[in-house]
Amino acid sequence: IRKAKAAGCKAVCLTVGSPASDSSLVADWDYVDRIRQATDAPFLLKGVMSPEEAQTAADKGVNGVIVSNHGGKFLPGIADPIAMLPAISEALNGRIPVLIDGGIRRGADVLKALALGAAAVLIARPALWALAAYGADGVQTLVELLQTELASDMTMLGTITPAAVTRDHVKVHRR
Repeated sequence: IRKAKAAGCKAVCLTVGSPASDSSLVADWDYVDRIRQATDAPFLLKGVMSPEEAQTAADKGVNGVIVSNHGGKFLPGIADPIAMLPAISEALNGRIPVLIDGGIRRGADVLKALALGAAAVLIARPALWALAAYGADGVQTLVELLQTELASDMTMLGTITPAAVTRDHVKVHRR
């Protein structure tokens, strides 16, 4: 963590709840506490998929959670992050930021996530595809495309800013 901070990293993110593990989050919250206490940088947990885990994270002093199933769509019965986002956001009620990772491919996906309580979205997989295909220019184009689509989608809803989008604008359907 010290080396990462010295290299300019602004936050620490611990990935938990891997689909390859037996636990839904972590077997040892003491481990999370030790890592959180090892830095004064913002500390986030990625892999939170339940309101209870999110509340425990906030209680333990985590600065934010990332709703993610680590690409777990290949596992039958595993919830999509967007389906869990409203309950997690509601449970935290603004105590700490909620981010989301998974399934963000278009501006409309960003809009839905923001409407359902996300403070921000992660776009790692699309960014990796863009980087692999077109280099840094591809990533820049991806971000610009998402911004353009988001602005267009907000216009169609009659909203001016992402903050003006509410849950009433979005319906989540279960598969």
